[in-house]
Amino acid sequence: MQPLRIGFAGAGFASKFHHRNLRGLNAVSAGVTSVRPESRAAFEKQFGVPAFDSVAAMLPHIDVLDVCTPPSSHLSYIRQAAEAGKHVIVEKPFTGFFGSPEQHGKEEMLAAVVEDCRSIRELIARTGVTFGYAENYIYAPSIQREREVLEATKAQILRMTAEESHSGSHSPFYGIWKEQGGGSLIGKGCHPLGGVLYLKRKEGLARNGKPIRPAAVSARTHSITKLPAFEDRGYLRTTYLDTEDYAMLHVIFEDGTIADVLTSELVLGGIYDYVEVFANNHRTRCLINPVRVVDLYSPNRKEFEGMELMEKISSNEGWIPASPEFGWSSGQLDEMRDFVDAIQTKRTPECDLDIAIDTTVAIYAGYLSAERKGAEVAVPQV
Repeated sequence: MQPLRIGFAGAGFASKFHHRNLRGLNAVSAGVTSVRPESRAAFEKQFGVPAFDSVAAMLPHIDVLDVCTPPSSHLSYIRQAAEAGKHVIVEKPFTGFFGSPEQHGKEEMLAAVVEDCRSIRELIARTGVTFGYAENYIYAPSIQREREVLEATKAQILRMTAEESHSGSHSPFYGIWKEQGGGSLIGKGCHPLGGVLYLKRKEGLARNGKPIRPAAVSARTHSITKLPAFEDRGYLRTTYLDTEDYAMLHVIFEDGTIADVLTSELVLGGIYDYVEVFANNHRTRCLINPVRVVDLYSPNRKEFEGMELMEKISSNEGWIPASPEFGWSSGQLDEMRDFVDAIQTKRTPECDLDIAIDTTVAIYAGYLSAERKGAEVAVPQV
């Protein structure tokens, strides 16, 4: 079987991660493009991957388009690739509404996102290409262990709590609604929300042969770093144009069980990721970041300068809960393995379009709820 030729839209952090985690797979990095010529040239120089001026120019040379650009460009690239018969991998967040929140209400945003998701579902069905949603949370070892427990014991999840928070994104586009489609709720909340939606889906399939989907949400969002009383010590990012830096989403599933998702830019000490499951026969703490496998001590930050020990940590000094290997512990390695195998064997990936759509629509229902001061909002079915 010929190796899959994968081309990257975007030459930043995510594309580099995906490229590195193709190791050992029947796939090759066959191209990269970026709207910034210097970025694609740097990627080509570092990894030896051919650079192209555009996605359109790259498509004839690849089998799979891996979209790792800001969310505002995702749908355009998905459509280009699928219409050309190319399989698609898309980074999270899947999509969103990319207009000013001062000019567009959240009800309008939710309706537009539902229509976009519906059109992409129809496109993927019509073209027959494989679609992989790159939510690495789902492939993290602890989440996959919990899936095995659910399937083996037919457990019922009663409630879940989950979070992703850190001190703020490095992306220059983050904090601008027209580029990111929102703030903490979509930019970070998509990860833990994707994890809890996946586990309830797997529970439903194991117990009744049918996924359990989100039925309604309620939410609050806040801009803590914009408060007049906020005292900036310089450790947290504060440059958010028109997006929130904290969000809380309460999810009610079709079976009446619940999940609570927290997310913010207000946490020091590296990324803080977890999903905790409270079931009728067990309890599981899925620790995603830090994973607490390796504790590394450094007496001087210069000793390990430049090493990727823990994402978003501000200093490599003192005791560090270092990641044993980012690709494994974060789920990226198994994510890419699943996508490559799914495309080559013509099956649906573990993290698919259904999860991408449910996550996105639930988030925008959450934004509408927050606009209504926490009132419950139904999650539309697409």
